[in-house]
Amino acid sequence: MSTQTTSDPKISRRTLLIALGVVAALLVAAVVGTEAYARHKISSCISNGFEQSMGSRIDVSFGPKPMLLSYVDGKVSSMTIDSEDNKFGPAIGMNVHAQFNDVEMKNRGADGATIGSSTATVTWNNAGIQQTLTGMVSGVKSSASTGLLTLDVLGGLAQLEVQPKVVNGTVEIETKSAQFLGLGLPTDLVQSIVDTFTTSFQSYPLGLKPTSIKVTDDGLKVDLAGGHTDLPAGQNLSGNQQIKC
Repeated sequence: MSTQTTSDPKISRRTLLIALGVVAALLVAAVVGTEAYARHKISSCISNGFEQSMGSRIDVSFGPKPMLLSYVDGKVSSMTIDSEDNKFGPAIGMNVHAQFNDVEMKNRGADGATIGSSTATVTWNNAGIQQTLTGMVSGVKSSASTGLLTLDVLGGLAQLEVQPKVVNGTVEIETKSAQFLGLGLPTDLVQSIVDTFTTSFQSYPLGLKPTSIKVTDDGLKVDLAGGHTDLPAGQNLSGNQQIKC
């Protein structure tokens, strides 16, 4: 009497390759999906904090470090922020391009956060300057060649020329000329304009301070820089409410 032995079915090389390909594709899709979720989550968290500080919507972009790792360890190597039509103090219409390095959120922000260093460029065009000084000036012109801003006052019958400069990390406004028919402009008017101008450059978040200011043919350009900054628990990036990502 003969007996037959049943052999296990063999898996072909083609089938094995297909199976491995499917598994690899699923893994890649899972990683990509998780990365996209982490990027969206961190971007939303940071955007909310900065929008409260700047008073306008912002665009956030990140450095090369995968956001999935940042979501796990709370560390963002670098991020860039662009924002338009910001309000700093009385200033209206400032545009900001900023980079923040080595951002670390402790316990996802619940225990505070730190920023290693930061730089920013603020541009303020003549239209925004005029809007800020509404009621005091009727026109604003700027000249990169002279480094002066010319402000039309008294309905355009007189001009006030000012020159901004950075002194010890603070923007100061120097009056260069204030004449009306050969006579000086009213002191109160000149001082009110200079005070509003100066105040517009005194309020920056996250320890940023002016390092230089330039007059352009379209307005002003201010460069800012900041070092290590601690954000205590219970504050967001603007210093008001809690970060919790």
